Amino acid sequence: MSTTIEHDGLFIDGSWVASDGAQRIEVVNPSTEQRLGSVSAASTADVDRAVAAARKAFVEWSAKNADERAELLNRLADALEKRGAEIAHTVSSQNGMPIVVSTGLEAGFPPLLLRYYAGLVSDQPSVTRRAGLFGGEIDVVRKPMGVVGVIVPWNFPQTLAMTKIAPALAAGNTAVVKPSPETVLDAILLGEAIAEAELPPGVINIVPGDRAIGAHIVSHPGVDRVAFTGSTATGRSIAEACGKLLRPVSLGLGGKSATIVLDDADVAGSMEEFFKATLLNNGQTCFLGTRVLAPRGRYGEIVDILAGLAHVATIGDAVDESTMIGPMVSARHRERVEGYIERGKTEGCRLIAGGTRPDREGWFVAPTIFADVANDSVIAREEIFGPVLAVIAYDDVDDAVAIANDSPYGLGGTVWSQDRDRARAVAQRVETGTVGINGYDLDPAAPFGGVKDSGIGREWGPEALDSYVELQSIYL
Repeated sequence: MSTTIEHDGLFIDGSWVASDGAQRIEVVNPSTEQRLGSVSAASTADVDRAVAAARKAFVEWSAKNADERAELLNRLADALEKRGAEIAHTVSSQNGMPIVVSTGLEAGFPPLLLRYYAGLVSDQPSVTRRAGLFGGEIDVVRKPMGVVGVIVPWNFPQTLAMTKIAPALAAGNTAVVKPSPETVLDAILLGEAIAEAELPPGVINIVPGDRAIGAHIVSHPGVDRVAFTGSTATGRSIAEACGKLLRPVSLGLGGKSATIVLDDADVAGSMEEFFKATLLNNGQTCFLGTRVLAPRGRYGEIVDILAGLAHVATIGDAVDESTMIGPMVSARHRERVEGYIERGKTEGCRLIAGGTRPDREGWFVAPTIFADVANDSVIAREEIFGPVLAVIAYDDVDDAVAIANDSPYGLGGTVWSQDRDRARAVAQRVETGTVGINGYDLDPAAPFGGVKDSGIGREWGPEALDSYVELQSIYL
């Protein structure tokens, strides 16, 4: 991206159309603090047009049989794969994600999800018949809901968008998608791929905008379901609005997950997996295990290992393939992360690595490790969303589980042990939606989501497809 991009138009009803308003969204590279370009911002009138287009398209799209929809989803996957390298580079240039991560996730996952749900919906009958208890028979019909409002954050913009779009479309719904203002340039590539795949006009509409645009989508009378990933605070507001409207909603929210290191764990021999489970995407990832629970008998050893990891993690431009830690997405977000680091110091936590800004351009924060952290401290309770780990000591396994569960969140987490069965038994006791054993490897075949303040509903797996249909019973 050697030149700036000035993109006019919104992707509505199958083509790029002029925005109703004059506002633009400016995009800045967090690695260099240089301007990347701008795109047209949607107005509420533009959202109205997008919803109308989606409602019109729903008639034709929902009438297609599963194989027809699957074929079009596979064509969209092909179009996205052709743009994979460009998508990865564009995402990393906008949000600071290391290019090795964006290549695997932002370029690789969206086509994978499209093909996965295309295969699922092709194999799933739209009507199943069962015997009734009173001698009759019952047809259970799976019917698409209608128009889905998709609101996507900046940290994994393409993956989290397709996490919602793929099952929604496979089930026969249409979509109005609002990208985050920080990551709008990659949405242009998505629009181009949709056009190339020749999806019917209006099946997917893209309206970049701020929170007001997101709120308009959530409350729009033409939207039948909402799918959101973002902060817990915003999720509460969306849940309240959808509750008043009796509108189905799924919420992928924040996390403060526990990394439970059992006394027999080989942490030193698992550093690559440990890094991915705790510091992936510069810590700007909701499921990371940023509370590291270490047994008292090995506490000093674990702290030293993590300090070493922080010191060797390569900090650099997000598009450099050697980079392990890129920048925060914005100057404002860096200030937020630094505020938590200062809070950790004032609370008496021991800073053993990082806590500083590297001497370079960009909105960087060095990977930061705190020791002697109490689980009731602010840096152990609140989601920081940056490369900051809090190491907490525990006495025995029961104590570790109690500390892990003493959190308002419940999204991810890991358990580390050389005895997988022992680790699995501990994992089952943790109050969270997902847990990894000796690593955290996301798999689209598994339902993903949280409990408590980490959200409502599940994405991925067959369960996600089920969440985008209404069930109708016909008594025969």
